[in-house]
Amino acid sequence: MALTAGIVGLPNVGKSTLFNAITQAGAESANYPFCTIDPNIGIVEVPDYRLEKLTELVQPKKTVPTAFEFTDIAGIVKGASKGEGLGNKFLSHIREVDAICQVVRCFADENITHVSGKVDPISDIETINLELILADMESVEKRFGRVEKLAKQKDKDSVAEFEVLLMLREAFEAEKPARSIDFSEEQMKIVKHLHLLTIKPVLYVANVSEDDVADPSGNEYVTQVREYAAKENAEVIVICAKIEAEIAELEGEEKQMFLEELGIAESGLDQLIRAAYHLLGLATYFTAGVQEVRAWTFRKGMKAPQCAGIIHSDFERGFIRAEIVSFDDLVAAGSHNAAKEAGKVRLEGKDYEVKDGDVIHFRFNV
Repeated sequence: MALTAGIVGLPNVGKSTLFNAITQAGAESANYPFCTIDPNIGIVEVPDYRLEKLTELVQPKKTVPTAFEFTDIAGIVKGASKGEGLGNKFLSHIREVDAICQVVRCFADENITHVSGKVDPISDIETINLELILADMESVEKRFGRVEKLAKQKDKDSVAEFEVLLMLREAFEAEKPARSIDFSEEQMKIVKHLHLLTIKPVLYVANVSEDDVADPSGNEYVTQVREYAAKENAEVIVICAKIEAEIAELEGEEKQMFLEELGIAESGLDQLIRAAYHLLGLATYFTAGVQEVRAWTFRKGMKAPQCAGIIHSDFERGFIRAEIVSFDDLVAAGSHNAAKEAGKVRLEGKDYEVKDGDVIHFRFNV
């Protein structure tokens, strides 16, 4: 499942600091705009307590977590859709990702320059959203005349597309993103072919100071971001990129002690990774044997043969059935054999829709 979330934001909001913390990849981070020119890509493990529990139960030779990809995209500025700053290059990078994590500055620091001269998270969000809307408007306008002409000739496909283009144009003129429109299933098929920036799901990442990370409720900037996000049913994650960079260098008990000292139950990065993972409609199933316990990423709604194909195409081609036990039932039973004796292990066929947390053994023949 090669899906990726792009980290975007205005210059100097903490994007690259956050990306470095996520991946420990060392993307350049400096106090000036456009220090990230080419998008940096980092692979991160998806934190999942279930994998640790399965490892305790099965005692395998190795454990393999599932992974997720983040892309760090350079700072967007007002006028990017017209080529300002590093403009269209970065819009093309956003076009290549599946979801957007928009980092918003929610802290004051006179030592860190703000591109517009003041901290105003809603203005920052609207600046980026408007640039993406303007870029999408340009894409729609390029198709409008030709499709309208064919629609007048009663071409069935063009009539359907023209209706979608009209809906998009109306939304964009009102400065609303494509994702705010309630498209039908058939209309969504048309929209996907347009490769719009504003149809991508968005997660807002409020970057706060060290003083606010344990309890951001008193941060008025965070409140503003949450109220804005609520209007478009988007999620907000609160992190302190500076602290996350420090946490990323720690492991095990040392990391846990540091979190406890800060009054944080879980690192912001773990929350961010999971939130981005679920934003794309992804879930996890497991395979568990003495050789290996492994987590696998799949799209929610996938059937058993498709999930088998994630492991190997032969598994899907020769799929017979899947032997399945839920994670909760397996843990409650204490072992696979005990779960089977308790009637919790079942055989499912080609039409079974795999659930998050399923522990599966695929039977196949090629």
